Amino acid sequence: MARKSRRILQDRVSGQRGDCCIIKRYCEKRFVPKYLATIGIDYGVTKVQVRDREIKVNIFDMAGHPFFYEVRNEFYKDTQGVILVYDVGQKESFDALDAWLAEMKQELGPHGNMENIVFVVCANKIDCTKHRSVDESEGRLWAESRGFLYFETSAQTGEGINEMFQTFYSAIIDLCDNGGKRPPSSVGVGFTKEQADAIRRIRNSKDSWDMLGVKPGATRDEVNKAYRKLAVLLHPDKCVAPGSEDAFKAVVNARTALLKNIK
Repeated sequence: MARKSRRILQDRVSGQRGDCCIIKRYCEKRFVPKYLATIGIDYGVTKVQVRDREIKVNIFDMAGHPFFYEVRNEFYKDTQGVILVYDVGQKESFDALDAWLAEMKQELGPHGNMENIVFVVCANKIDCTKHRSVDESEGRLWAESRGFLYFETSAQTGEGINEMFQTFYSAIIDLCDNGGKRPPSSVGVGFTKEQADAIRRIRNSKDSWDMLGVKPGATRDEVNKAYRKLAVLLHPDKCVAPGSEDAFKAVVNARTALLKNIK
């Protein structure tokens, strides 16, 4: 029985992330690219076996340069899956993920439903551990707080590539079998937006005052009050958000450091 073709969009972000290498690694000997250099689109078709099905996959590897914006916006419609790739050694490529989501939402328009698209966040180049600037907990927190799947990969060694694509395709099959609507997430977020936001703020804080969310010169009572609130929110026994344990330890250390200097 013929199966409906699944259309997959490989969405690009800025920087050298190795997304082309990811596709070549996975589709080697099965994927025939047709690179259209003048418009910045790498397009290919392949057939893959997922569970008990053979499916046809259309992959669009899209140029991330602003010059190609007018080309990219023609390829968002009817997308069923998106892989957002960033380089774990380039923080700016990770920071650009929000902008890519915003662009896609804008191009889909008011009638587009991003809730019914399968998203995978791919943290690539994990083989380059010496140059890593985005740790796993930070990337996983960003993905899972949005209900996205998260994978760590290396196009160079092949680590994580097959698992990512197989999970990706399986999720798209489930979407199609569910009438084009994404079934309840199997990611299992298990944490609140407040917890995720607190972890991000702590991670990006400039000093102990900022970490606890109090102004310099705050009293001992104010410091302890702020600490108690964060401790309850982020205690590892109560919070399963990626990075919560490190955030909790940082809060404990910040409180200790501040109280030493408050009479």
